[in-house]
Amino acid sequence: MPKPSPKPSSPGKPSSREPSSRKPSSRKPLSRTAGRKPLIYGAGVVVAAALFGYVSYRATAPDSPASSSSSVADVTADPDEGVYPELAKLARRDAGDKLALGRADAPVVLIEYADFKCGYCAKFARDTEPALVKKYVDAGTLRIEWRNFPIFGAESEAAARASWAAGQQNRFWEFHRAAYAEGAKEKGFGKDRLKALAHQAGVPDLDRFLRDTEGTAAAAAVSKDQEQGYGIGATSTPSFLVNGRPIAGAQPAETFTRAIEQAADRAKNLGSAGQDAKDSAGPASAEGRDGSASPDGSASPDGSASPDGSTSPDGSASPEGSAK
Repeated sequence: MPKPSPKPSSPGKPSSREPSSRKPSSRKPLSRTAGRKPLIYGAGVVVAAALFGYVSYRATAPDSPASSSSSVADVTADPDEGVYPELAKLARRDAGDKLALGRADAPVVLIEYADFKCGYCAKFARDTEPALVKKYVDAGTLRIEWRNFPIFGAESEAAARASWAAGQQNRFWEFHRAAYAEGAKEKGFGKDRLKALAHQAGVPDLDRFLRDTEGTAAAAAVSKDQEQGYGIGATSTPSFLVNGRPIAGAQPAETFTRAIEQAADRAKNLGSAGQDAKDSAGPASAEGRDGSASPDGSASPDGSASPDGSTSPDGSASPEGSAK
């Protein structure tokens, strides 16, 4: 009997499509936000939703050729192509963010939406991220902001809450490394296992860790991250934004290197253009547009100072590198 033509999944909601060779998943539907439509961040969210949705469709399309590795996340030679300022604004740049790595004022911010049970997220964490940290984060060029985006069921959510709890004791990245170590996800993320990972990560107060993991603050933090991910149309993990450029899946390191370097060059050029415009405008008035003045006599516009391998929830893999 001929197979029905596959339909792409709707943006902003995980696909329920199963590969024809697999039985329906018995995992519980995960998220309080599953099924919500993308938030309106502007034109960029339409493109991001289409990109992430396409990868999700490819992840579960029957008869999808395994050798098809061309990425919809290819970074072109044009540094402005595929960059959406409204998506760049999703970077929090909070110096107190315990789930972020790098300077808050770094010119480039990579936002990662990921799940601790996602095999391709683990691949990125082990094979690509350490080199990016060494080359760009340590140099002050890059900041990495983590967003918990659990899509694989109750254990995914538990691990997400646990990672947040570890972060409250300044051990998020140590927990992250332990949870993504080779073979870690196969052991599951039950309560005892999460406590063991926290101990391995050097979390000093394990009783507090367990309380925080089960607390409302952890649940709210994870829900906030999920809302943002679904809001831009992400339906698979890992999904990334690099200064507003969507990248879907655990792409080759070169994809991220090019995106980061282009974003850094673009930020530098924009900064130079802004300085040139300021210099050509001559001395600034001591009074701002709203009538207020800054301490040094100059005014801001408002008068104030401005400070692809992937896995789907049913376990199928896409060529692109994201998990859905």
